[in-house]
Amino acid sequence: MSLSWLINAVMGALLLPPMNLILVCALGLWMRRRWPRLGLALSIAALVVLTVISTRFGASLFITPLERLNPPLLSAKEVNAQAIVVLGGGRISAAPEYGGQDIPGAATLQRIRYAATLQRETGLPLLVSGGQPDGAAVSEASIMARVLQEDFSAPVKWIEAASNNTAENAQYSFRILNAAGVRRILLVTDALHMQRAKLVFEQMGLEVIPAPTIFISTGRSTPADFLPGSLHNTSYAMHEWLGLAWYGLRYRNLAQ
Repeated sequence: MSLSWLINAVMGALLLPPMNLILVCALGLWMRRRWPRLGLALSIAALVVLTVISTRFGASLFITPLERLNPPLLSAKEVNAQAIVVLGGGRISAAPEYGGQDIPGAATLQRIRYAATLQRETGLPLLVSGGQPDGAAVSEASIMARVLQEDFSAPVKWIEAASNNTAENAQYSFRILNAAGVRRILLVTDALHMQRAKLVFEQMGLEVIPAPTIFISTGRSTPADFLPGSLHNTSYAMHEWLGLAWYGLRYRNLAQ
């Protein structure tokens, strides 16, 4: 298991909802001993924010600005790319219906499906990127390559199986692509994840044409958008905003 992946997971749990707001609420309760009104106000504010961001409307405040940074690709044929790079987005371990094999998670499956569509449209070679940061026996890239070839009849030319995060996706993929003389790529990942991924791939010196998939903000609005529900999309969007800020500082000179 990758130590950096474990540290990121722990930090994410503390900095993202619901834990960050639970901690703020707990701080407010502690402060009531000395500052009753301030402590109570802080706790109530944390609970109100938690309720709002658990609605689809609240989540959209974080999601929509990110997704608008990289609109859908209109025509893959007209951008003159040299290769398609698709990033892993999680797995389902030991799926019993597949004889205990690891299979792509929902996000990964949608990414590789779109990559297969682009490959059929353009005929470009495919690179899949994703390691085994959780200590799994098989890399995510190997799982993606197997499913692309067996289920989507999309040939995979390169497998990058050592990366544990988005920055390493870019670094290790660049080594493979650079050796093959590839400089201009179609990059496939979630619309929410695209800006951060694009940033580090460009810092490596690659010319990136975003090919985002899994747009969340474009769904039809309903009254249910204002009812509390899951925090998954909000946490994901906030993770990407924090990641953009962190990568902007840490990997500013990545290619140098």
